[in-house]
Amino acid sequence: SLCAGDAPSLSYQELKDLKKTKVLHVDVRERWEIDKFGKIPASVNIPLGELVEALQMDPTEFKEKYSQKMPAKSDPVVFSCLAGKRSRQALSFATSLGFS
Repeated sequence: SLCAGDAPSLSYQELKDLKKTKVLHVDVRERWEIDKFGKIPASVNIPLGELVEALQMDPTEFKEKYSQKMPAKSDPVVFSCLAGKRSRQALSFATSLGFS
């Protein structure tokens, strides 16, 4: 299930369309879930338990740890998980940290 700012729920097609633009897709599932069920292409895995810390990292540290440019607070970000609960929590965390 997918969540993004103004659209708390996205369809697969909406995500595909968004990925044609500059959007950071963060998969907040646990690493064992990625290993078991597979990685979503062009997504970065940041487990929900690490997300608040990750979004407050120094950009250089973020890039080293996640091999991805750290998003600015105004950059488009999409969160996904297995059922939608964690992606909604991720969206709430990001919003509370000032991400729009």
